[in-house]
Amino acid sequence: MSAPEDVVFLFDCDNTLLDNDHVVADLRAHLTEQFGAACSDRYWEIFETLRSELGYADYLGALQRYRVEHKSDSRLLLMSSFLIDYPFASRLYAGAIDALARLRALGPTVILSDGDVVFQPRKIKQSGLWDAVEGRVLIYIHKELMLDEVAQQYPARRYVMVDDKLRILAAMKRIWQERLTTVFPRQGHYAMDTANIAQYAPADVTIEHIGELASMDLGAIAG
Repeated sequence: MSAPEDVVFLFDCDNTLLDNDHVVADLRAHLTEQFGAACSDRYWEIFETLRSELGYADYLGALQRYRVEHKSDSRLLLMSSFLIDYPFASRLYAGAIDALARLRALGPTVILSDGDVVFQPRKIKQSGLWDAVEGRVLIYIHKELMLDEVAQQYPARRYVMVDDKLRILAAMKRIWQERLTTVFPRQGHYAMDTANIAQYAPADVTIEHIGELASMDLGAIAG
């Protein structure tokens, strides 16, 4: 095992570096246009059911289940292309790549995400994020339960986690405690859900958008 870094910076993907709400809105509009509102609504019902079963968003898995109910609809064959060929690079938040580059000067940057093993890596690769972190990408079902493996893969004395979900930040803080600095970018629908975020303690650092990390004083984050 390599010697531990002084600090490793961990970044969520969806609604932290990449505007996934915008991706979902585009998919919803495309489904409605191609299949009608009723079929679109049914897809999202299946999607939410599958997410409750798996613990992560599985867009292609939901499409497979939808297909079982619509075996003769050949238009479904084009839906996977919409997802796989989506221009994810155009949905990166302003300053996301600059933030990764600036923090990389202080320690390794790692994408730590939840998701499936096909679509999520594709999203990270096609958006340019994979290359921006030089291939340091970890994708789990429940990343907050995998901190021992994270520490084994990227040993460090301290960690910084940047995530739009206070629930994830709070869960990781309970385990790593003072070893972890949590950063909460107020982006996306989870971060704007006041009832939800009221259930958790504030993050160590709160920012309004990810691009702030490219220019702000990093003393509170990097120590």
